[in-house]
Amino acid sequence: MHFSPRIVLWLATALVAGPAVAQDSLPASVERVGTLRDPRLRESSGITVSRAHPGVFWTHQDSGDSATVYAINIAGDLLAVYRVLGASAFDWEDIALAPCPALPGDCLYIADTGDNAERRKAPAIYVVPEPEPPTKPRADTLTTRRARKLLVRYPDGPHDIEALAVDRQGNALLISKGRSGPITAYRMPRAAFARDSALAVLSDTLQIVPDPTMGRWVTGAAFSPSGNRLVVRTYTELNFLRRSKDGRFRPDGPACWLGAVEPQGEAVDFLDEHLVVLTSESLANQFGPVLRVSCEKKAP
Repeated sequence: MHFSPRIVLWLATALVAGPAVAQDSLPASVERVGTLRDPRLRESSGITVSRAHPGVFWTHQDSGDSATVYAINIAGDLLAVYRVLGASAFDWEDIALAPCPALPGDCLYIADTGDNAERRKAPAIYVVPEPEPPTKPRADTLTTRRARKLLVRYPDGPHDIEALAVDRQGNALLISKGRSGPITAYRMPRAAFARDSALAVLSDTLQIVPDPTMGRWVTGAAFSPSGNRLVVRTYTELNFLRRSKDGRFRPDGPACWLGAVEPQGEAVDFLDEHLVVLTSESLANQFGPVLRVSCEKKAP
């Protein structure tokens, strides 16, 4: 297996997991392609790749920020700031881009679903048409079109949800963090976004065993461009899954171990069917990195 010099530091930090990490669990490549140096991006908690605007990525902050999305490039440079009209921010945790429920073009789906105490009565998903990013970086704050708010309920009570994935048909998948039980997936069909509130459908219990001592709490998810693959990330791993004929998700290879490559890994999206991009929250003395990762090994 070949590793570029760019990930020598990562190899050293990955050793914190000890000998329990199997060789086939290590990624094929990890490349630091950017850094989130702007002080407004200290807690990047979600990321999604624009399909209409190549080279543009959308991210947002964790709890404590206003209802704001940020356009960045893969180097982590801030391109524009957008206030999401008609939205509020309690604990934004993930973001996805998919066809709008009732309009042409793509929308940003923003999961205001964080719930550390697991007792929120009204978590929400905001849906807003993707803004047209400026041709040059802007210092002022722009405004999106008005967002639509969908209040979310779960059939088995409140959950801390930090992962949202939306497929190209506009069906959303919400995945629990695993804070107080198994990691479960809840489906919200596209038709639900025409209403003001909806009950999510418990669709699957994922074969990811939560373990906070290993950083195995779910913090983000995304569908691949084809919709055939799902990546579910934790603080320290990437889990790739495929949808089976019965609609449930099955592992697509071993979990991919990231170790301590990020200060606090929160976000993931696919660049293509095989490569993913990751962002992380920052620490007091460490900027959040932007990473490009491949977990697929080439045949010898």
